[in-house]
Amino acid sequence: MDTSNSPLITSETTPLVPARASKKPKTPLPKLQIGILMTLQLVEPLASMSIFPYINQLIRELGITGGDDAAVGYYAGIIESLFFVAQALTVLRWSRLSDRIGRKPVLLVGLSGTCISMLCFGLSTTFWGLVISRCMCGILNGNVSVMKTMVGELTDSTNMAQGFALIPIMWCIGGFIGPLIGGTFARPQDNWPRLFAHPFWSKYPYFLPCAVSACGLVLGFFVLLFFLEETLSTKRRPKLTATLGISNGASSGNRESLSQTSNMPVRSLLTPTIVIPIANYALLALLDIALMALLPLFFSTPTYLGGLGFTPSHIGLWMAMFAMADGIFQALFFAKIVNWIGPKRLFCVSVSCFTPVMLMFPIMSWLVHTSGMVDNAIAFVLISQLALTILWDMAYGTVFMFITASAPTKNVLGAVNGLGQTSASMARVIGPAFATSLFAFSKEHNILNGNAVYVVLIMLAGVLRWLGSQLPDEIQDRDE
Repeated sequence: MDTSNSPLITSETTPLVPARASKKPKTPLPKLQIGILMTLQLVEPLASMSIFPYINQLIRELGITGGDDAAVGYYAGIIESLFFVAQALTVLRWSRLSDRIGRKPVLLVGLSGTCISMLCFGLSTTFWGLVISRCMCGILNGNVSVMKTMVGELTDSTNMAQGFALIPIMWCIGGFIGPLIGGTFARPQDNWPRLFAHPFWSKYPYFLPCAVSACGLVLGFFVLLFFLEETLSTKRRPKLTATLGISNGASSGNRESLSQTSNMPVRSLLTPTIVIPIANYALLALLDIALMALLPLFFSTPTYLGGLGFTPSHIGLWMAMFAMADGIFQALFFAKIVNWIGPKRLFCVSVSCFTPVMLMFPIMSWLVHTSGMVDNAIAFVLISQLALTILWDMAYGTVFMFITASAPTKNVLGAVNGLGQTSASMARVIGPAFATSLFAFSKEHNILNGNAVYVVLIMLAGVLRWLGSQLPDEIQDRDE
């Protein structure tokens, strides 16, 4: 007998707190469409991280620093930040455009722009050429926010967390492929002199990794063009509703939601419930991109300045190993750990790992100064840093869940995701330039024995740990 809608009859046996109705059955994810979106999610880390293994050496070879190795960090930070500067300025505009013309056309423009800008980067022989190509990449790429919106449109309250949990895994895979491409294919005339003997490769020694990345983007372009379905209700094909299991009522609701979202002022969304998760995401993104910029800079810095003196190929292989181990761990254990200890506790534990990760850098500097070489002790510290970084990266999956749950209704979910992505992009603007410049300043002026950068970042990690304590204890279902 169904009593869910019947009046509640009070008696001595009636529990004071009524039992919750049974949960809705979990909707299966549309595997093909989600799979295509997750493949496209590789674009940003592929474009932004493939340059990390060789960017410092490229700046040295261009002669920008006048032979001052300690100043390389200043220029590397500028180049690495420009992508996110341009993206922060344009990502909301691309999101709004996708509400009018559809998600798919915006994604196609983003892939095309990223491909062209990567080729231009490989052909650049001046500092301003690098600047223009990185700006072009950010301006023409609003894909990240649009893809998150599409994930929200392809999922419901029963499987949205499962869909968004895939995004950090794609970042890990992109973080594996990008540095591997950059480190392996940089300066091919040195690694394969017979195959790349043409003078072109001596003039443009870093074009090959950019071209390899561009080929992957071209492949993604055609997969998107022929197989990805439009999810915007006003541009959706009639048969798509049945294919994705979306009811006609939902389609009508989507149209109304899109209209309300596009007209809603941003100020009305700046409530503590929404701002706190976004602030956590922004500071998390700042510290994470700072770490990703510091790793190759520390690896490439000569040993007499406290670095490890790695070559671009060694940097690429080590960063690829970081990302591969990270992706495997996230895929196998992230959901289980969330169910075990809860998203808030996991987030707080994850961000607490940043401090020991930073402490590993001066420890390695001291070890290499003492022994004069990279030995087994440094390898052990590197592996320990890898393990802590894996725990640190689990914060991304949990913060996406908090941001999604912070939206009071579905009709503002796109706006909330757009605010989150804009905040993260602005943080990623600051992160690389801030970290690498502070690294160079610390080494140049020997502040705290060259370790001032790590002290400052540890202090910011303390702020993030406090912000994490302000998150709600549990994630509420928006449909309840």
